[in-house]
Amino acid sequence: MGDVGKTIRLNRILRGPGRGSLVVAFDHALVLGPIRGTENPIHQIRQFADADAGVDGILLNLGLLRHCAESLGPGRTPGIIARIDWTTVWNSLSEGAGGLLRSCMLATPEEALRQGADAVLTYMVVGTGDADFEAKEVERNARVARECEQIGIPLIVETLARGKGVENPGDSKWLKLHTRMAVELGADVIKTDYAGSVAAMRSVVEECPIPILVLGGSRNAAALDVVRGAVKAGAAGVFFGRNVFQADDMLAFLRQARAVLDHADAGVLAQS
Repeated sequence: MGDVGKTIRLNRILRGPGRGSLVVAFDHALVLGPIRGTENPIHQIRQFADADAGVDGILLNLGLLRHCAESLGPGRTPGIIARIDWTTVWNSLSEGAGGLLRSCMLATPEEALRQGADAVLTYMVVGTGDADFEAKEVERNARVARECEQIGIPLIVETLARGKGVENPGDSKWLKLHTRMAVELGADVIKTDYAGSVAAMRSVVEECPIPILVLGGSRNAAALDVVRGAVKAGAAGVFFGRNVFQADDMLAFLRQARAVLDHADAGVLAQS
């Protein structure tokens, strides 16, 4: 990457070859409200930032970021990723919701940079069956990518396939489509679904020219298996939310995930 600013900021989040990154998503409350695990956000963020947790990055909405500066320093601080958009996808595509799809921007990359963000993150959703909505998704991500280039802040795009025509969001066909779309628009990193198997995920990773972080989705008893699969497939790491902050023992889960991400070649992946 030729952009020095982007490279320096990404190095605070991505660990590079041989050691996967562990990123915590904590932006859920804007869409879902104060779900379990988000009720005391400052306390939770302080735990994510604890050096023993091994977290490389935290995804936050800008409003919450303003309230947690003291929890993020001094000392080693995880990279801060700012969510700068909002979508109705999570509600509109549910049963009986009417299907009206909308997305909007909440901040500019420059505003996120001023608040201390190391990267910004946006949604890009395909497979909805709504051509107007998807055209706007492409247009706004292209616009954000150009703004990020101007100020030297990395763009992470959360690419997803959702809609009535999407039987399996983790189908490698869909993953290859929307991850490549994000590359072509100018993304620096992808956050996306796990393909369901190491072989399928590896084919997605190998065909994507930029790093992929695998998301965790809803809380899943097999979350550590997803971490192992992501590492085996060559992904740059994982991007987990509810599997972290709703875990029975959050710090224990983070340490286990960190061990998998750090020691892929030392037998950890063989553990169940």
